[in-house]
Amino acid sequence: MSREPKPIDELTIWDDAKAMIRKGRAEGIETVHERLAKQPPCKICELGTSCRNCTMGPCRITAKSPRGVCGADADVVVARNFGRFVAGGAAGHSDHGRDLIEVLEAILTEETEDYRITDQAKLLRLAGELGIEVDGRDFKEVAEDVMECCFADFGSRKKSVGFLSRAPEVRRKKWDALGMTPRGVDREIAEMMHRTHMGCDNDAPNTLIHAARTALADGWGGSMIGTELSDVIFGTPTPKRSSANLGILKEDQVNLLVHGHNPVVSEMILAAAREPEMLARAKELGATGINVGGLCCTGNELLMRQGVPMAGNHLMTELAILTGAVEAIVVDYQCIMPSLVQISGCYHTKFIDTANKARFTGAIHFDFQPKTAMKQAREIVSIAVESFAERDASRVEIPCEPVEIMTGFSNEAVIQALGGSLTPLIEAIAAGDVRGAVGIVGCNNPKIKQDSLNVGLARELIKRDILVLVTGCVTTAAGKAGLLVPEAIEQAGPGLKKVCGALGIPPVLHYGSCVDNARFLQLCAALANELKVDISDLPVGASSPEWYSEKAAAIGLYAVASGIYTHLGHPPNILGSETVTNLAVSGLEDLVGATFFIEPDPVKTAEMFDTRIKAKRKALGLGE
Repeated sequence: MSREPKPIDELTIWDDAKAMIRKGRAEGIETVHERLAKQPPCKICELGTSCRNCTMGPCRITAKSPRGVCGADADVVVARNFGRFVAGGAAGHSDHGRDLIEVLEAILTEETEDYRITDQAKLLRLAGELGIEVDGRDFKEVAEDVMECCFADFGSRKKSVGFLSRAPEVRRKKWDALGMTPRGVDREIAEMMHRTHMGCDNDAPNTLIHAARTALADGWGGSMIGTELSDVIFGTPTPKRSSANLGILKEDQVNLLVHGHNPVVSEMILAAAREPEMLARAKELGATGINVGGLCCTGNELLMRQGVPMAGNHLMTELAILTGAVEAIVVDYQCIMPSLVQISGCYHTKFIDTANKARFTGAIHFDFQPKTAMKQAREIVSIAVESFAERDASRVEIPCEPVEIMTGFSNEAVIQALGGSLTPLIEAIAAGDVRGAVGIVGCNNPKIKQDSLNVGLARELIKRDILVLVTGCVTTAAGKAGLLVPEAIEQAGPGLKKVCGALGIPPVLHYGSCVDNARFLQLCAALANELKVDISDLPVGASSPEWYSEKAAAIGLYAVASGIYTHLGHPPNILGSETVTNLAVSGLEDLVGATFFIEPDPVKTAEMFDTRIKAKRKALGLGE
């Protein structure tokens, strides 16, 4: 049975969101919140004990029917389902990484003139890390070797993915001993699908070991490649100022929003929108300019490198259209609600998709390719500009003024701010001014009051002198809460306030999009190598308080498998198996030195991180 939608004040902490939900309900436009109320909960699905992997079923494992038709029990079914869930997430992030390799190939083969290598120095550094000879060689030859090495990380011929060299030796030996070393992105994903076919891997712990291997192939392979090659092609982020919330939309300008995850499309859209011919046409139609804004992780990519403002995170995507001020929304892939097509149709908004792997019924479609990228970007921006003439001013409601944020904290930018090495950060940790660090990542989930946990946890951690790094949808949340500006040090503990104040940085650092969680892995590995310890010895943690997606599960699992204590605001669908649940929340500690923990309350979560960080500091011979 469907339920009544929750009162608006229970759905979100944000005034701009509340205003747009109210507008949508007044206009009879359904959003995620109304659709959730119509979906009756399924207890068996939530427990993970339903199986439809073959047509002998589908099967539901219950007390009365403890085994499926094939004989699989709850442990096997839950492990199969979770393994496939992780494989889906690893595939999403890693296919993003593959797209960046293909753009690099198009540059090197001169198939495209629209993209170029922006950070040559970084490419040469990556080559050195990957064991590629640099000295005395032509730059293009080196770049081609980097490209081939990255492509090989998706195959089946290597014993480990290339960037695994960044991990401490003790961690790599642990993975080898457990059979957890990721050999190739596509290999691990394919094997995960094979193992979970009926009649294959019917030992739940063994299935989960490979799930961890698959996740690690994403974190240290596909995602890390995506992050590093995005920096090489589009530039390594540096600190800059921008703004966030629905107030970034302009009544007197053409508003074009980019949404998805891949900067390959959005960087070209931004470049086209800045061309004089486009601006001239916008002015002919009565607009004062073209305003490009970001949603979700494509927005994060442009925010980090170009300072493009953020309109919102996952649960703001529908609401941005409801302002009536958006001429076009241009999407690539991942986390894009199909409902955006229908809501766009309620206004003058043009919904444009750009990837054959992510087509939307009813959308204007472009098969975006490196060879024709700029030409296609101009066509797309032109559609947005012409749409301005169709805007109904009487339906426009921009509910707030934007808030200022600070962005662009890549590892390179952080090290530069520290004077060229990690030594000052290590000294601050040793002194107790920075007691530890937690990466808060991921999503929104309509089952949870929007951003209540994301913001609540960040505030509680910085009070305890714990540095916070944010990526993905948590970025906009932290920004709207006033945590991504240097002035936020007033909300931090005395030690963190002192360190961040001296550097002129916020106590919550924007670290990029969701593939950029690989930056956090790299930072933890660098700190561990500097201290000659394992990652699991560090006073660090990870959290995804409001997660929903397969990708978030893969991120969480590669964090745990790398030795990082990881929080989830609600459990994955594994509670139907005591074996799988116990392994996730306790058993992994003995294997990889970290576990998941589940806690919906941000204060209690911060306390658990605090306890963990105290223990790690003590083991390192540091004060609490």
